[in-house]
Amino acid sequence: MNLIDNPDQARRLARAIISDVAIYNREKVEEGIRNDNIFEVLTEELNEGREHFNSRVAPPLAASNLFDLAVVDVLIKRAGKIESSIW
Repeated sequence: MNLIDNPDQARRLARAIISDVAIYNREKVEEGIRNDNIFEVLTEELNEGREHFNSRVAPPLAASNLFDLAVVDVLIKRAGKIESSIW
């Protein structure tokens, strides 16, 4: 399998992975946002997602912040409607 070396494709992959994490862990996402511990609640899922991302993209892209940006854009920003003291 060829590694993704295009930043736009890598960005799309990261966003797709985080979308899956959000979809399959809705309750954990809501709990994590409400209690301001989203990263602790989703540690295992996010680590698994990052490993998958890193296994599919070229090392320079794996070392970039694309995955972290996807976490913020997809997971955190979309959760803005959840009541929380962090907003």
